[in-house]
Amino acid sequence: IATIVDDFATAGADLLATNSFNANRISQADYGAEHMVRDINIAAARIVREVAARHQAEDGRQRFVAGALGPTNKTLSLSPNVNDPGYREVDFDGVSDVYVEQIEALVEGGVDFILIETVFDTLNAKAAVHATRVVEARIGRPLPIMLSMTVTDLSGRNLSGHSIEAFWASVRHAKPLSIGLNCSFGAEQLRAHVAALSNIADTLVMAYPNAGLPNDLGEYDEGPEATAAQVRQWAEQGIVNIVGGCCGTTPAHIKAIADAVRGFRPRAIPQVPRRMQLAGIEPMILAA
Repeated sequence: IATIVDDFATAGADLLATNSFNANRISQADYGAEHMVRDINIAAARIVREVAARHQAEDGRQRFVAGALGPTNKTLSLSPNVNDPGYREVDFDGVSDVYVEQIEALVEGGVDFILIETVFDTLNAKAAVHATRVVEARIGRPLPIMLSMTVTDLSGRNLSGHSIEAFWASVRHAKPLSIGLNCSFGAEQLRAHVAALSNIADTLVMAYPNAGLPNDLGEYDEGPEATAAQVRQWAEQGIVNIVGGCCGTTPAHIKAIADAVRGFRPRAIPQVPRRMQLAGIEPMILAA
């Protein structure tokens, strides 16, 4: 793992995520490894922290470590039983407690941020936000949150039915350090959705796409230069602050992206008035 992280840091990554996406009791129950969750997260954070510190010492450029929280393999918004729409395998408090355990271990390992990523269910993400605030209160210091949604089709909605705008309205109260999109598609298909988020978010916007769409064998064929050229367009348009790579991207992709966006001014954060919004399937603005 240290070698993999080192390759990405050498390629030019300033923000390194821990390999802890599924390191929670819900996901690890599939392997009978619930008892290992704390150790996995501490190790994941410490490995990345050590690599980041070494690279920072070598060139003086600050590196950051993001503690990655995946969405788990359960959903709070949808029933897995088509004959019982009201049934849920998990509840909000239980999911929050699962995330508290993970976050505490990541913090012990030395992360800078909590990255709540690949959000397919907005309610799961809100449970992760709640858990982060619980840990904040316990440790007595802020834990910056990075949030990243994944859209399930080209309409721009996640699995729980939220559009880009509705998702932002649902999580804006958390005052995240960044809001963004990851996974889903390649940069070409993700561009319109990133632009939509950029227009409404009064915080940093991040996006880390896949290396195109997978082929019939589940592999990614889009090369580094193709991915970087598309991400460069985002930088030219001024719609992003943080960029990177998700599925199928390699250190070569990250190097190409870093080279492609170097020298561009980051997106200017708009001054968006805080109006009352009801975040359901569609946002609703109540005007006076």
